[in-house]
Amino acid sequence: MSCAKILIEMRNTLTASILALALASSVCAAEKYNGPRPPKQDVPYLVHADNLIETEVSQASPESRKHDTTYVISGTNSPARTPLAEPIFLIDANTIVPERLEMYRMEVKNGRREITLSGGRHGSGKPIHITVTPLGDHLYRVEAAEMLEDGEYVLTPNGSNQVFCFEIY
Repeated sequence: MSCAKILIEMRNTLTASILALALASSVCAAEKYNGPRPPKQDVPYLVHADNLIETEVSQASPESRKHDTTYVISGTNSPARTPLAEPIFLIDANTIVPERLEMYRMEVKNGRREITLSGGRHGSGKPIHITVTPLGDHLYRVEAAEMLEDGEYVLTPNGSNQVFCFEIY
């Protein structure tokens, strides 16, 4: 066999191997999610092993102060609590776009939770990095991409006053 024929045969074998690897990867990626499913659509649920804890659903009330806007939620604590410093959520998204969710830490002041956004930019309310992973059938995994301290937090769709509150303890 000539050198050219050997090289062509090697190239064909390599191409077939790459195609087989790509096919195997796509089959593995297509595996269905088999864990618990959120009972309500468009509500993030905290994941605790096989248990789901519904986040507190509320509306943040805006209050304008000079160049700042403070968003206020009544109460000092959320009933949705987790001990996990990097919480994981599941959401069955119908109208909410999970990629537009943002996470913020709330400050507790005067018997309420609040966050202040300054001049169109995030002031004291700096967004927390999150990752969003599609699991199929409108199901998404949303997780904090950094360690969080104990306190009150909120997930909110960008541009909305709808909030999903939770506490880390």
